[in-house]
Amino acid sequence: MVNKYLITGGAGFIGSSVVRLLIRDTSHQVLVVDKLTYAGNLDSLKPVANSPRYGFVQADIADAERMHSILDDFQPDVIMHLAAESHVDRSIDGPGEFVQTNVVGTYTLLQAALGYWRGLSRERQASFRFHHISTDEVFGTLGDEGFFHEDYPYQPSSPYSASKAASDHFVRAWHHTYGLPTLVTNCSNNYGPYHFPEKLIPLIILNALEGKPLPVYGKGENVRDWLFVDDHARALVRVAEHGRPGETYAIGGHNERRNIDVVRAICALVDELAPDPTIGPRENLITYVTDRPGHDLRYAIDASKIERDLGWRPEETFETGLRKTVEWYLANRHWWERVRTGVYQGERLGVAV
Repeated sequence: MVNKYLITGGAGFIGSSVVRLLIRDTSHQVLVVDKLTYAGNLDSLKPVANSPRYGFVQADIADAERMHSILDDFQPDVIMHLAAESHVDRSIDGPGEFVQTNVVGTYTLLQAALGYWRGLSRERQASFRFHHISTDEVFGTLGDEGFFHEDYPYQPSSPYSASKAASDHFVRAWHHTYGLPTLVTNCSNNYGPYHFPEKLIPLIILNALEGKPLPVYGKGENVRDWLFVDDHARALVRVAEHGRPGETYAIGGHNERRNIDVVRAICALVDELAPDPTIGPRENLITYVTDRPGHDLRYAIDASKIERDLGWRPEETFETGLRKTVEWYLANRHWWERVRTGVYQGERLGVAV
């Protein structure tokens, strides 16, 4: 069955991976809706931009009139909602934009989707899905043991995670109150090609290539569960196609690593793949900086439900995924140089307390 996918935030890091997957590996039709803020990048969609099954509209999800019009025109079977402000450090500096996009924008999109869904035939109502993509950061922080899971209590600790927690609750409320067929997924830290270079892994890769300091928060002891972005995209499509309305699915990579170990692994790969005698061993560039305010100690996800119910498991280990990522940045200098000559040049964000 061929479906129409409307993907908000489809020019972003995770969204563009989903779009490339759908165009490359399925027969579905895709419409990307993206505001094209600093992290939205149409270059990330160039591999599929010439497909007759791909379309793009520049619009703000908080614009109710545009959302109603786009839904009526495109007639989607699935809405995959990835549009979000997503960087914790930016949320510390400017939380208002996170409330506007992640909370108000999600509410506006839900209202448009509800009105659209109510106008569908009974058969199309039954097959329609509103899939909201969220983060494990809504759960707060873990100690040395234990895992986040679908029923884990919410305890967001940054403006970003608080805004995503609110949006999760709105999506579930629209299912329970109005019957809208919704799905929620909470994922661990993504990494891979086309990643905006303010995040840890691409920032370290590019700084290492250029011989710049490699900033590590605190002592680098914070632990994250790393998920290769194309594995995540496969999981999202699996949930959209086979997930049960009203359910939540936690998506993790089974790859817990301390930040300092991630940075050292990148240094070793860059030294191997792009040796530079004038720079020397990249590990010598590691610089410890003052920790992020309210920095959560550890995230880790129990992804057994999505494996058990939907048959998804990550295909990449951290080692294979990280090598693919470093190789991609080495081979796609034109992509990240265009980003770095624009709004972000690698400066420290999120120092306001």
